[in-house]
Amino acid sequence: MENQKARAFQIDARDNVATALTTIPRGTYLLFGGGGESRETAEEEIPRGHKVAVRPVGKGEPVTKYGVPIGEATADIRPGQWVHLHCMKSCYDERSSGLDIHTGAAGDISYQTE
Repeated sequence: MENQKARAFQIDARDNVATALTTIPRGTYLLFGGGGESRETAEEEIPRGHKVAVRPVGKGEPVTKYGVPIGEATADIRPGQWVHLHCMKSCYDERSSGLDIHTGAAGDISYQTE
């Protein structure tokens, strides 16, 4: 399904992910930036502000944004997939793989309410 408003920006041509500028529904979106401009296909909905893979990333390989590695794939990632805490871990925050993918809440501590 084609969505004329669905867009993602690739910061650097070396990046294997781009940032969703809008929520991207499953289907075609416009990719522009460091790699030029092209129509690509999202395999699933990508939330606005999140990463979408623009090239395959194998498990253990770097996830690259800004032209530098920002994390490591914890699973194989196909082009068009949502790239977030369920399939990568941060190079900068050891705890990132323990955070809830929707809320960002830490899974390694308990919260008490009074």
